[in-house]
Formats: sequence, C-alpha cells, structure tokens
Amino acid sequence: MATDVPPPPGGTDARVQPPTEQFVAVQASEEFAELRRTHRRFAFPLTVAFIAWYLLYVLLSNYAGGFMGHKLFGNINVALVFGLAQFLTTFLIAWLYSRHAATELDPRAEAIKSRMEADA
Repeated sequence: MATDVPPPPGGTDARVQPPTEQFVAVQASEEFAELRRTHRRFAFPLTVAFIAWYLLYVLLSNYAGGFMGHKLFGNINVALVFGLAQFLTTFLIAWLYSRHAATELDPRAEAIKSRMEADA
C-alpha cells in the first residue's frame, strides 16, 4: 500500500503482531460486542432512513410528476429542492457519523487496541 511505512533499517519490523488466539478472544469479549452494538445502533437506522428517503425521491420523481414539477419560486421546483436535499443529507450523515465515531467508537477501539498491543 502506498501509505505503508517502510521497515526500519536493518531488515526487522519493530511492530509485534498479536497471536491469532488473542484476536479471537477479543472478538468474543463483551467489550468488543458492545463496540459492535454501538456502531450498529447508529449505522443501521441511519442507513435505513437514508435509503427510504432516497427511494421516496425516486418514487415521487417517477409517479408524482405533477407534485415534483410544482414551482416553488422562479424556476425552482420541488424536484430540484428534493435533489439538492439528497446531497445535504449525505453530508449531514457523514458529519454525524464522524462525530459519533470520534466520541463513541474510536476511544473504545483504541482501548481494545492498546490492551492487545500491551499483551503482545
């Protein structure tokens, strides 16, 4: 990978890889299960909501042409506003997830990672 750091001079890699058994044990731990639940409680509902919102836009565009063509002001109609709202929603979800990851997921994942590296 282009972002990988080359090994230090001398030919030995200073990083120690934890054994497979340790990965399996961490994966089976309650702490890791809680990390997964925290991620899923956030990601799954937002994913379903965004897909529903997108499908509403598509269905309205196909079957409610009169409504979507309704001019709000000037040449701006409902379809254009809904289409631009799709972009806004995408950026909003990305920002919310970034904030959620930084406050909820990353500290927990870092704690698990630090313990694994200390035990290796």
